[in-house]
Amino acid sequence: MSKMFQAGPTGETIRSDCQVFYTPGSDTLRIELKSRVEVLFSESIKNLVELTLSSLGIKTGSVSIVDFGALPFVMMAQIETAIKRAHPELKREALPDFKEHAKYASSFGRFRRSRLYLPGNQPKLFLNAGIHKPDCIILDLEDSVPPAEKDGARLMVRNALRTLDFFGSERMVRINQGALGMEDLEAIIRHNVHTVLLPKTESADQVIAMEAKVNEILKSKGLKQQIYYMPILESATGVLNAREIAMASKNNVGLAMGLEDYTADIGTQRTLEGKESFFARSMLVNAARAAGIQPIDTVFSDVSDEKALRASVQTTKSMGFDGMGCIHPRQIRPIHEEFAPTELEITKAKTIIMAADEAEARGLGVVAVGSKMIDPPVVKRAERTIKMAVDTGLIPKNWKEQD
Repeated sequence: MSKMFQAGPTGETIRSDCQVFYTPGSDTLRIELKSRVEVLFSESIKNLVELTLSSLGIKTGSVSIVDFGALPFVMMAQIETAIKRAHPELKREALPDFKEHAKYASSFGRFRRSRLYLPGNQPKLFLNAGIHKPDCIILDLEDSVPPAEKDGARLMVRNALRTLDFFGSERMVRINQGALGMEDLEAIIRHNVHTVLLPKTESADQVIAMEAKVNEILKSKGLKQQIYYMPILESATGVLNAREIAMASKNNVGLAMGLEDYTADIGTQRTLEGKESFFARSMLVNAARAAGIQPIDTVFSDVSDEKALRASVQTTKSMGFDGMGCIHPRQIRPIHEEFAPTELEITKAKTIIMAADEAEARGLGVVAVGSKMIDPPVVKRAERTIKMAVDTGLIPKNWKEQD
């Protein structure tokens, strides 16, 4: 008797997903479908299933699907996962059509105040993530995905990148370490990912190897899309090599901190006070600034304590970080509000920008505020402060006309 291969979640509270059961065989392909929306969509679901199996070259055996309201990209990923668990040598893909809203670009210096982590094997969390307006959405293939589900999560994330509207959030993917990470890159790089997060980075060589793989994939497919990188420091070795890691690629846009693994590595535990991580975070900030990229702090793990979150963000900002991770949408607004510039910072930035505009109009190469000379990096920082103030609604876009 042929072995049955399964993909999809188990349990009693499944939503926005499906279960797929595939048994290889020599008989003509047989398809069985059970769906909560069978009365309304049975024909379209059946057509989707047949198209997916045809794309994968499956003409025999039996496929049984139990649908719990899965969107097409989800069902296609689960079908492909089940088929490839039975036929790991299969190279064909069943790709959903690229949606126009999935094709926007990112930029090197964009805001990355908030980065919302979403487990790559839980598509129900993907669907409305962009509505909450995080600066970045991280589709995670690493720690949040059990080892047995990593193959399916990889295909789910690939399909999500092709189809979902994240409403302008930067589309990040945290890949796995080592060989698994290289397989992740093979799956996602061609499908409009903006930034790849490299976990547990301990040397510049890891970044260089990742970039070489990305370039190899792009070249083989004749693509020239811009891919950015964000290494994550999660060990004592990584922290001590922070500067070399930060400077390992011109496509690095940031350097991120992962404190759960870091504190375990140095033999301590995280505290709200954060004394145990002050050295590591300071090293990261200085390395990132030296490389001209963004320092990004770790996640705050207590979703229910907004007061403590705000205090943590204030500390993060005071240390020089540009952003931090979050694990729940309710953390996004407090993070944005606490990273927003103060009234004093806005007033100072306005004064610097107006002085720079006046110097340029008069053909002067030096900017002065009172008796103090202002360097170009200070002007650039003032411009960023004003941009953030406009973005968070603290001042109008045409503030110069009103001042």
